[in-house]
Order: sequence, then C-alpha cells, then structure tokens
Amino acid sequence: MVPSPYAEAVLDLVARIPAARVMTYGDIADVLGRGGARSVGTVLARYGAGVPWHRVVRADGRPAAGHETRALNLLSREGISVANGRIEGIHALRWSPSDPVGTGTVRPPC
Repeated sequence: MVPSPYAEAVLDLVARIPAARVMTYGDIADVLGRGGARSVGTVLARYGAGVPWHRVVRADGRPAAGHETRALNLLSREGISVANGRIEGIHALRWSPSDPVGTGTVRPPC
C-alpha cells in the first residue's frame, strides 16, 4: 500500500522531530494545515515504523495506546522524564519546525 501525499507529509514531519523533543498529534495536523489528530494517528499506525513515532504523543503527554511501554522506554532513553504513564513537563518539550536552525522551538504552556 502506497502512502497518500498527506501520509507522506505526516511521515516527513515526524522524521524531523529531534531526539528528546515531542509533538502532539494535533500539533502535526496544525503544522500541515489539514487533517486532525486522529488522521495523524492513523497514518502513524499504518506507516510509522520507519520514523520516530514515539516522539508523537497525546496532548496530555501519553503515548499511543497499545505502545505505551515501548514509547516511554524510548523517550526515557532520549532523556525525557516519564512518570505515571506520561511525559513530565510536555509543554517544555514540544517542538515546532518553525525554528530556522531546525532544532525547534518551545511552545508556550497550554
């Protein structure tokens, strides 16, 4: 199955998320200007094995359902603090591709 142009855009963006940073499903949809959090999740579920899928989390810092243990272990290895099944201090770790040097910017707290 060949990914759609939308799926390719999601995968390209996820591939750019730096280590020890995260984006939410909704962040990705907002950056792309189309789709929504659920459609981003669907793309990652179907095609995300080749990108750092673990860096995409729910808005409350929880990883993808069914992949919690693996995702939290991978995030922890990158230096992200996790507790009670979620990322601690997610707002300070959120990344945006708008940073001109490519390291991303910290989003303000929600």
